[in-house]
Amino acid sequence: MTEPKTSTATTRLTVAQALVRFLAAQYTERDGVRRRLIGATWGIFGHGNVAGLGQALVEYGDEMPYHQGRNEQSMVHAAVGYARQSDRLSAHAVTTSIGPGATNLVTGAALATINHLPVLLLPGDVFATRPADPVLQQLEVPYAGDVSVNDCLRPVSKYFDRVTRPEALIPAALQAMRVLTDPVETGAVTLALPQDVQAEAYDWPEEFFAERVWVVRRPGADPEELAAAVRAVRDARRPLVVAGGGVHHSEAEGALKEFADLTRIPVASTQAGKGSLAWDHPADVGGIGHTGTATACELARTADLVIGVGTRYTDFTTASGTLFAAQGVRFLNLNIAPFDGHKLSGQPLVADARTGLEALTQALSMHGHRAEPAYVTEYTDDKERWEYRVDAAYEAEDLDIRPTQPQVLGLLDELVTGDDILINAAGSLPGDLHKLWRTRSRDQYHVEYGYSCMGYEIPAAIGVRLAAPERPVWALVGDGTYLMMPTEIVTAVQEGIAIKVVILQNHGYASIGGLSETVGAERFGTAYRHRSEDGTYTGRPLPVDLAANAASLGMRVLRAKTVRDLRAALAEARAADTPTCVYVETETADRVSGAPPAQAWWDVPVAETATRPSAVKARDEYDRRVATRRRHL
Repeated sequence: MTEPKTSTATTRLTVAQALVRFLAAQYTERDGVRRRLIGATWGIFGHGNVAGLGQALVEYGDEMPYHQGRNEQSMVHAAVGYARQSDRLSAHAVTTSIGPGATNLVTGAALATINHLPVLLLPGDVFATRPADPVLQQLEVPYAGDVSVNDCLRPVSKYFDRVTRPEALIPAALQAMRVLTDPVETGAVTLALPQDVQAEAYDWPEEFFAERVWVVRRPGADPEELAAAVRAVRDARRPLVVAGGGVHHSEAEGALKEFADLTRIPVASTQAGKGSLAWDHPADVGGIGHTGTATACELARTADLVIGVGTRYTDFTTASGTLFAAQGVRFLNLNIAPFDGHKLSGQPLVADARTGLEALTQALSMHGHRAEPAYVTEYTDDKERWEYRVDAAYEAEDLDIRPTQPQVLGLLDELVTGDDILINAAGSLPGDLHKLWRTRSRDQYHVEYGYSCMGYEIPAAIGVRLAAPERPVWALVGDGTYLMMPTEIVTAVQEGIAIKVVILQNHGYASIGGLSETVGAERFGTAYRHRSEDGTYTGRPLPVDLAANAASLGMRVLRAKTVRDLRAALAEARAADTPTCVYVETETADRVSGAPPAQAWWDVPVAETATRPSAVKARDEYDRRVATRRRHL
C-alpha cells in the first residue's frame, strides 16, 4: 500500500461523511492496473442510517455512486456479483438501518465469505451513548449491554468492528480495506455504525482522505515447494488437474492453458472453476464431482496425482470423500491460502494461481515433461463420447412441444457467444449446467455454488451487468428460486439495467424433489401443488403466474410454450436493450430425455430406522456408498 504524506491539517465532518469520502479515495492495483476499490454503495434507509450515511451520500453524491435496493439480502448479492465479475479488485458497499435491515444482511454475508468475494457491509446500530434504552428495533440482552443484532454478522464476516467513537473509524476503516483486498482473507467485511455516532462531527486529519492504493499481491512459490511439486508431477502416470475458483480470481486462465498445452494433463473443473479452460480445449474434460461429467469422474477415480489449483475441495468436488479412489493417490495443492493448500493431506504449493502455474510450467518445460500418449488418447476418446451425450440431451426433434430443462440450455448454447454471462445458484440447474454447458470464455459461467443460495441470480445479474455493461447477462431461475427474491427486478427496471431473466416453471423444488426420492423422503413437501384428499401436496399445480408477476414489476415478458417459441423468445431477449424476461414451462425429465444422471455420489444421510420401504431401500444404498469413503492421510 502506498502511504500518503503526513499533514497536520484537519477537516470537520460527521463520521458518515468522513467514511464516504475515505471510501471514495481507495484503490486497488494488480499487474500495474489501478481500479477504484469501492465502486458504489447500495442502500435502503431507515432511522438507523438515514441521517448518517443517507445524508453523507447526498452530501458527496458526486464522489460515491448510489444504487437503491429493495431487499437487503439482494443488495449484498448484487454487490457480490459485481465483485466476482471484477475479479475481486473492485467491490460495493451496502448500508442498512438497524434491526431487520441489518439481520437481512446475514445470508448475503455468508455467501460472500464462503465464496471469498469482497463486500463492505455498513449496517446501522443502536445508540452508542444510550440516551434511551431500548430504542426502536433494539435487541435487549440482559447479560451484555454491548450486544446488538449486528453481532449476528460476526461469524459470517472476515472482519467485524463496531465504531463507537468517531476517532475509532480511522483504524477500523483501514483494517476493513486491508481485508477486502487480501486475496487470502477477503470476504464480507462489517463496520457496524451506531446511529448517533454516524451523525457526530470530528476533526479528521486530511491525510485520512488522501488516495490510497492497496496492492493485491501475487505471492510466488517457495523454491523447495516448487521443486517438490515438479517431482510429484514428473512421477505421476495418471495426473489430473482440478481447477477451482482461484484460477478465475487470479486471472490465471492463460497460465493454465499454457500448462495444459505443454503437459497435456487433463483439466477438470469445480463449479467455481468451470471455464478455466474453454470447453473445446483438448485437455478440458468438464466438471468434476457429483455434478460432473463421466469423463472427469472416471479420471478422478484412477488418478495417482490430483493437482488442485485454487480449489477448496468441497464435498461436491470429492463426492463426499469417495471419488479419488486409486490406491496411493496423492494431492498437490496450488493455493494462495495455506489452509486450502494442506487439505486432503496434500503437498502444498502456496502461491498465487497464475504465479504458481507459470513457475510450474517453466520448470516442467526444462524436462520436456508430457503426459503419456496412451493416457491422452484415453481421456480424449472419453470426452468425445461425453459430448455425444450432451448433444442428445440438447437435441429437440419436435419443435412444437414443451422443452426439457436441458433443451432450454441447448437453445441458449445455439445462441450465445463468449460475450454472454450465465448466472445461476440453486436448484437442478447447477447440476445440468456443470455437466452440459459448453463454456466459451473465462467468465461466461457464473454459478454460485459455495452457498448455493436461492434468490442470488437476479440481483447478482444486476451486479454483473454494472461491472460489464456492454455484455449480455442472463439470470437462469426456477420457479422456486424466483419466488424467493424477485424484488430487484424493480431495481433493474428503475436503472435501465438490461438483464435477461429466464424463468423455468416446473412447479416446485425439482432438485430437492429428486434428492428426496433417492433418500426415502418420497418428494414430501417439494411440489407447488394443491393439497390432495390424502393431505399431501399432489393435487393440481398452483395457479401462480410468474410471468404476470415479473410484468407487474415492470419487466418486459416473453412467454414461450414450445421449443420453437423459446428459440425465438431467447433471441429476442438477447437483442433487447431493456430488462427482459423469458418464461417457459418445462417438460419433466421422466417423460422425455433429460440430463445424464449424477456421475458420483453425494453424502446426504438417510434415516437409520424406518418402516416405509422407500426409506429402507435408500438406507441400504447409503450404507453401500458410505463404506467407500476414504480419509486421505
